Amino acid sequence: MLKRAKWGGLALAGLVGTVCAATPQDLGTTLTPLGGEKAGNASRSVPAWNGEQVMQPGWSYGKYRKDYFKYKDDKPLETIDAGNADKHADKLSPGQLSLLKQVKGYKMEVYPSHRYCSAPDFVAENTKSNVGSARIGADGWSLAEANVPGVPFPFPKTGTEAMYNAKMRYHGVGMDYKRVTTAVSPRKGGSDWIKAGSEQTLFFPWGSTGSTKLSTLPQVEYYTYFAYSSPTALAGQALAIAFFLNQPSSETFYYFPGQRRVRRMPAYSYDAPQIGFENQYTLDEPFVFNGAIDRFDWKLVGKKEVYIPYASFGAYNFNAKFEDVAKDDAIASNARRYELHRVWVVEATVKAGMRHSAPKRTFYLDEDSWNLMLADDYDAQGKLWKHREGYLIPVYETGSCDVSAFAQYNLAEGRYVFDLHSVGAGKDMSWATDAKSSPRFKSSFYGADNLRAISER
Repeated sequence: MLKRAKWGGLALAGLVGTVCAATPQDLGTTLTPLGGEKAGNASRSVPAWNGEQVMQPGWSYGKYRKDYFKYKDDKPLETIDAGNADKHADKLSPGQLSLLKQVKGYKMEVYPSHRYCSAPDFVAENTKSNVGSARIGADGWSLAEANVPGVPFPFPKTGTEAMYNAKMRYHGVGMDYKRVTTAVSPRKGGSDWIKAGSEQTLFFPWGSTGSTKLSTLPQVEYYTYFAYSSPTALAGQALAIAFFLNQPSSETFYYFPGQRRVRRMPAYSYDAPQIGFENQYTLDEPFVFNGAIDRFDWKLVGKKEVYIPYASFGAYNFNAKFEDVAKDDAIASNARRYELHRVWVVEATVKAGMRHSAPKRTFYLDEDSWNLMLADDYDAQGKLWKHREGYLIPVYETGSCDVSAFAQYNLAEGRYVFDLHSVGAGKDMSWATDAKSSPRFKSSFYGADNLRAISER
């Protein structure tokens, strides 16, 4: 295991320049519409941003997204494995480096970098208008105001602001998973997977086209509903959860078919283990980070060039067999695709008087899209414990880039979680931009009464 102290030196040594004294007029000119640096690096290994259209003509829902990606035929520039990992250590997170050395045969195929992530014009305009008007609440951690949908703080000064940029990235009004398998790999020496099948929906009440003051809307980051169909121990269970922007804990309603009733679960948040996954998966780990940020102090360290998953369509291949993508030790290398990009580095330290199973965490945010790409968690002894990576793709429905599918590696136990993907589903997941397209894109759908009404009896 790598000590946090060692990573601290690596991070500071590898930081690159950041933009200072930017103005709203720089957005879309010297900066990208969402606040990234347009210029590439000196070696051109990170190219200049051009915001190009990478979806080729002919795509419609139900077709494999990669087949219509402009750079689908790119070939790897190099492959990083245990034999050459140290040579690339300055552009790897400690978790990536540990995986390369710890998991037999693990490798990272590095492709030419392309910078196309952007957002629709109304999101760009809201982002520009947020400069000087978006604000963090008096409590120091909640998001009090912003023009949405848009990036609240395109020129972040704190880690808290950077994390809200990630949370409020544009993904339309909702995401729908016809079928998703939340999977946990076997224990060491075993062969039994946990594979929980479910349907899921996410609703972002602030994601509608146009411009709205966040303060006039429900102070909810997103609602989610999911209903398990397998395994037998979970089948019939269903949840409706609201994750808030100004409340410490989420509001969870859980339907238990054996009791035929809905229970409110006030402690089902933060590092509480998700039911049914042998303590491998907590409530604040989906999407690389999830839920309220109030338990940590967030430090904006700066920018760094890192190999991150980009255009990793293999994690969204609904026609693939699950076992061809999710191997016993790691996600298959041909389903992962890495490019060199600049990322914001944010360090989280649990606040005095608070508790968390991972009191130290480091997050890596893509400068062009604000997606959370990587995370390294440390245990109470300061040892590297978990590594997460999110699989970014361009989303053809929204005109933005998003991370849904992700993997989390428990480096201490040699197991991993794979969730929020569409591998083996037979149907693709989808992003929606119109709240009228589904009755699930209403706040009332996520209440206790409706959960009881739609759940199995």
